[in-house]
Amino acid sequence: MRLGAVLFDMDGTLLDTAPDFIAVTQAMRVSRGLSRIADQSIRDVVSGGAQAMVLAAFDVDPLSAEFEALRQEFLDRYQDHCALESRLYDGMEQLLADIEQAKIAWGVVTNKPVRFAEPIMQRLGLASRCAVLICPDHVSRSKPDPEPMLLACSRLALDPSTVLFVGDDLRDIESGRAAGSKTAAVRYGYIHPDDNPDHWGADVVVSHPLELRAVLDRALGSC
Repeated sequence: MRLGAVLFDMDGTLLDTAPDFIAVTQAMRVSRGLSRIADQSIRDVVSGGAQAMVLAAFDVDPLSAEFEALRQEFLDRYQDHCALESRLYDGMEQLLADIEQAKIAWGVVTNKPVRFAEPIMQRLGLASRCAVLICPDHVSRSKPDPEPMLLACSRLALDPSTVLFVGDDLRDIESGRAAGSKTAAVRYGYIHPDDNPDHWGADVVVSHPLELRAVLDRALGSC
């Protein structure tokens, strides 16, 4: 069956958004007279969201009012700083161009709220190229539930079995598989040091966006 679309997770798969997260987190520390921490310690927990990054940067009880205030400050600062330093991963622009040349739709299925995801896509010039953007605001259950993937396929009028979902987290692969789609795990994203994409059960695992070109070639027969 011909490939109908390629769907990407956003953070750590389509885009390297960590620089903006790091800038926000470090600015919060500096504003409190604290020294910077290693950027990598923030990058390692990006997939855990605002909560994980705040906990990586501050010695605070996650059940405390102080933590909630820090988390809200993080989100407010990120609202103003998203997409200032975020970029497509090396090789991703070429991959997207190849997908578009093959007349295949591509889109994004992310656990990032729409208030951040839409501005990022617009500021990076991707909104007009992206066929579908699914965020937690659009569904009742986020990844690893298959609902976001199924909604994306429905909006594209495609059978999930004709769609490839690419992600850098186990929940991406679980969501894609549960929806009945093919899946690709990437090693270059925000992988915790103790995690291993080879153990997620994806149909293929790649170390660079352009390695997905061979996957597309096999799926299409020829481009």
